[in-house]
Amino acid sequence: MKKIFIIGLTILGFQTVFSQNFTRRDSLQGGLRLERTCYDVQRYDLNIKINPDEKSIVGYNEIAFKVVENSSKIQIDLFENMQIDSIIHNNKKLEYKREFDAVFIDFPSGLTANSSEKIRFYYSGKPKVAKNAPWDGGFVFKKDKQGKHWIGVAVQGTGASLWYPVKDSQTDEPDLGSTIKVAVPNGLMNVSNGRFKGSEDLKNGYTRWDWEVKNPINNYDITVNIADYAHIHDNHNGLDLDYYVLRDNEEIAKKHFEEVKPMMDCFQTKFGKYPFAEDGYKLVETPYLGMEHQSAVAYGNKYKKGYMGSDLSMSGVGLLFDYITIHESGHEWFGNSITSSDIADMWIHEGFTQYTELVYIECQFGYEKAMKYAKGLKLNVRNDRPIIGTCCVNNEGSGDMYPKGALLLNTLRHVINNDELWWKIILKYSETYRHKIIDTPTVIAFFNKESSMNLTPIFNQYLSYKKIPAIEIKLNKKKLEFQWKTDVSDFNMPIDIKVNGKEIRIEPTNKWKKSKFKIKSLDEVEVLNNEFFVHVWKL
Repeated sequence: MKKIFIIGLTILGFQTVFSQNFTRRDSLQGGLRLERTCYDVQRYDLNIKINPDEKSIVGYNEIAFKVVENSSKIQIDLFENMQIDSIIHNNKKLEYKREFDAVFIDFPSGLTANSSEKIRFYYSGKPKVAKNAPWDGGFVFKKDKQGKHWIGVAVQGTGASLWYPVKDSQTDEPDLGSTIKVAVPNGLMNVSNGRFKGSEDLKNGYTRWDWEVKNPINNYDITVNIADYAHIHDNHNGLDLDYYVLRDNEEIAKKHFEEVKPMMDCFQTKFGKYPFAEDGYKLVETPYLGMEHQSAVAYGNKYKKGYMGSDLSMSGVGLLFDYITIHESGHEWFGNSITSSDIADMWIHEGFTQYTELVYIECQFGYEKAMKYAKGLKLNVRNDRPIIGTCCVNNEGSGDMYPKGALLLNTLRHVINNDELWWKIILKYSETYRHKIIDTPTVIAFFNKESSMNLTPIFNQYLSYKKIPAIEIKLNKKKLEFQWKTDVSDFNMPIDIKVNGKEIRIEPTNKWKKSKFKIKSLDEVEVLNNEFFVHVWKL
């Protein structure tokens, strides 16, 4: 288990106001009960065969774990449409009960704290097929232009237990790494996370491809990619770069993926050393758009600039880079290295990672283009509901977690108003929580401490409520007055404005403040809402 940094929500007075009705199934999937917390996963060793024609899986996951608290039962998760063949512990079959996707395994002699245990969980079946991966979880079974099988899987949010037995919670990752051994029909290759350890012809029409991960890994990041791949190897400043692409795309991929090198230079400068150097960095061509599978990033953007050839920011800047390469690779630092303890806090993954796009643009093309891109991202914010979901019931917040989360960070940069300090904070954040599991209050406490500012009301407004702050300005006897309109009380965020072209910092609160500025018209006032993501109401 990666070390977990969690500050109780009540400590910071942080709250989520959006609620809905949840079911027993939701709490079984997202909750933490003794059957989950009593043990700490040490290692997964997955050994399976995938039959592309039948779209089926058969095999086992060997799960090594340390007992944290005395118990006679643990919860492992596997979707209820998948068959449990047997569960073996010390050469004996264990009894179990299934409730929805949860499997409660009984240990007749009990489990003693601090002991090390291992079970082998045999299973089989036809995993769920995604209708529109990666937005819904499941397998993708397609064929390439040569008519050969091309298979991938993406399960973020839906759950890794969709296709293999696992402790399906982001609070626990295998401390001692994992192996992924996948047998596929001869003529095909499987590419998974980590380093390639070799292949073996099983003499039954299948070849098994073995991969090993040295680092802790999110369970939804463990992946398979099956195709007739061509392998391109490169190295940049000592970091192995490997690309697995369909054979028809080998030449274009060699040129297109040159973008990885300046990206790595930028990200390692701003966020610290690549977090998984021991496992290498890979891009693997997939039959779906993309996913941040640790050390085996899924790439399906068809070698185009932008997002499937379009610009999400509608600013023109988004066509200067391949969105999937940059965004999904940014997840190696934010999401894969720094992981949220619950998917309710997935903005910690997606907001920070969308912000890496701005960082990359600034590294490559300058500050002005980065701010132009940020301005364009505002068009994607719906403000439909909070971007933090409900804890412990497998519930994500609004999709605004991407652009709104990134724009929150861009706002904080300008609130702090010291770029040297800002980049020190971002680097220290990435390095402090490297390979760790955290929650939102942990993030807030860190930024408060490192900035020496109380940023909690700002975080709370952007994350816990659907509305963004609105600054109201008006004229009163030819003098400028201003205030914040927010859900959060005692909201105090400095912001920059221009009065007759002169840039000035003001500090509005939730009460009207009079200024010394004499103006004839509100047209003389410009709020710098490219740098600050706020509504502007001129009254």
